[in-house]
Amino acid sequence: MTDSTAPPGLPGRLLADPEMITACRARDFARIFQLARSKGGFHSSRIARVCEMTPSRVGEVMSGRRQITNMTVIERIADGLRIPGHLLGLARREWERPKAAAQKPVVPAAPMIVEPWMPPVPLPGSGLDEILSIAAGTRVTPTVLRSLQASIEDYWRRDDEHGGEALRPAVIGQLRYVMGVLRETADPNYRRSLHGIAAELARLTGWTYFDARQHRTAQSYFTESLRLAREIEDSPFVANVLACLSLQATYQDRANDAITLARAAQDSALLDGGTPRLLAMLSTREAFAHASAQDKQATHQAINEAHRYFGMISQSDDDPAWVQYFDQTKLTVDTGIALGQLGDAVAAEPLIAEALRIEPTANLRGRAFHTFWLARTQLHLRDVELACATAGEALDLAAAVDSPRVTAHLGEFRQLLKPYAYAPPVAELVSRIGELAA
Repeated sequence: MTDSTAPPGLPGRLLADPEMITACRARDFARIFQLARSKGGFHSSRIARVCEMTPSRVGEVMSGRRQITNMTVIERIADGLRIPGHLLGLARREWERPKAAAQKPVVPAAPMIVEPWMPPVPLPGSGLDEILSIAAGTRVTPTVLRSLQASIEDYWRRDDEHGGEALRPAVIGQLRYVMGVLRETADPNYRRSLHGIAAELARLTGWTYFDARQHRTAQSYFTESLRLAREIEDSPFVANVLACLSLQATYQDRANDAITLARAAQDSALLDGGTPRLLAMLSTREAFAHASAQDKQATHQAINEAHRYFGMISQSDDDPAWVQYFDQTKLTVDTGIALGQLGDAVAAEPLIAEALRIEPTANLRGRAFHTFWLARTQLHLRDVELACATAGEALDLAAAVDSPRVTAHLGEFRQLLKPYAYAPPVAELVSRIGELAA
């Protein structure tokens, strides 16, 4: 909302009001919206329209049920309500500058990352291969783009089946290749496609490091993926990467950060192209975060939202390829995991068991992960013998994949078994887990 035809923002007298200045400096958007309504004549639907938010989201902010920390949303509010950048701790906004000096930024500001930002991991050359590649050059064609996209789909399939450790060098190599091609390509249509492919490869690289529990390196690649997606204004993919960061924060016991990132992901998805399937997936990520915080009401609310969105899915939806994995089976097992994290094993156990019954047998890592959660719910129900048998199946699956994340979950299960050390099946299982973790 930076053009000269945009509707006027808040009146000058309100922007000079000490109460508004204080609210802006604190980024207290609940109070900012309340003052905009009571003293500026902006009703909730108008705030939603000019700030590119949903009316329900504005209502949640005004009631204090939702906070805004995502920089993209903060910038939209500043532009929509015409709040000078310095009041919100932002750079001078485009519409504040003299018309002759106005310039469109080449690279939009990246969405908020909760942890301190790290520069992307360097992508050094590979000696002779790089020299020959530079000398030969690369002519981008639709066939080249299709080949690169097919490679990404194959990488994800192999990651699901075997884990990402052995896959990572090939993915990083292809990311380096695509970035080199991007530097040499001038055609805007091809550049956009290459940006999207590079963003997907950077996210996949981040995911392999996340699965290896190398969180700082994972975040650096996720950040690079965000940058690439923002350069082409691919809001749904920005949402996808933020969802990865939310899940990572959940694993790191940073529940509040995970919630913030999941909500930022939903905000991004709703900007453009947020299909019901994507919004359902993002809602389950929020459910995981609330469950980690042991907030039962918020978890159930997020689960209900996920099922509501999933029920809206239509064959005519233009779903991105990277979210099509989120099917009924995935919704069922994610619901079960969120409930299991809350400690509601009675509700969780049949959901996870049903998902495992119909889940593709080729997805070894997913099945190992889900089998672990089934064992955990069974142990919570004090069926020690069954839980140990199920955990044994998870061990067999974990031995066939290279996933430190799954191994760590089994290590957690070993700790949960301590109160049942007297039970005959426990000692053997504990020994097997120890061998796998060694």
